[in-house]
Amino acid sequence: MSRIAIIGSCITRDLWPIRGDPEGLLYVSRTSLPSLFSTPIRRFRPARTPPGGLKRHQHRALAADLQKTALAALVAFRPTHLIFDFIDERFDLVSADGAIATHSWELEVSGYLAQPAFRSARSIPRLSAACERLWTGGAAEFAAFVRATPLKDARLILHSARWAPMRRDRAGRERALPTVEILPGRETDLRAHNRLLEGYEAEFRTLMPPMAEVAAPESRIADDAHRWGLSPFHYVPSYYRDIWRQLEALGVERRLSPPAGGPSARAA
Repeated sequence: MSRIAIIGSCITRDLWPIRGDPEGLLYVSRTSLPSLFSTPIRRFRPARTPPGGLKRHQHRALAADLQKTALAALVAFRPTHLIFDFIDERFDLVSADGAIATHSWELEVSGYLAQPAFRSARSIPRLSAACERLWTGGAAEFAAFVRATPLKDARLILHSARWAPMRRDRAGRERALPTVEILPGRETDLRAHNRLLEGYEAEFRTLMPPMAEVAAPESRIADDAHRWGLSPFHYVPSYYRDIWRQLEALGVERRLSPPAGGPSARAA
């Protein structure tokens, strides 16, 4: 049975619409390549229960980013397929005592930014030259990490995605997407982020061992009826069907073991 690891976002994770943690699937999210290879945030202490109204899985992803546990979990998981998508590479980074973390929505609402660990923290804007240099360094470290660990035996797959400029409403009409935000109240430039993604993917291809690639550019349309709400990377159903067919051709199995008592996994 295939064992799937994802370093990315919900656009890949939602291909397996099992809630919880299905056996055979490891999902690393709300992080960035430079954050993965940073030292842990010193003096950070996670709460025993998720703060700020976070769900358990959201808090777990946040704590993994701050404590830098994802890489060890990834190697221990020994995936047969490792899928990357860079849609979560949209958040600013934050530097605290020389360590790097992802300034995700989860970090924003958790209250952790008020901890002493972040007292002298500074922001590194995602669209800045400084962030680009950090990201390129993180990509090079990841390529070396793959070659030096059991991950070299996994099938590597790049899920190429972009922010959708168009939306489809519930009546089936397509129109331009309104202004988009990274965090509530913080508007951003969709085209600039798509240029960033294009550059990230090009750099990653040059650094990594050979990778397969899946993409569905014709279906990159935001869906008003998406279960997670309207967003430039919450696509119409045909997008997920197109990507799933391509993954199946690369040996990704359609079913994973569900949680105890849960339903079988089905593709979106």
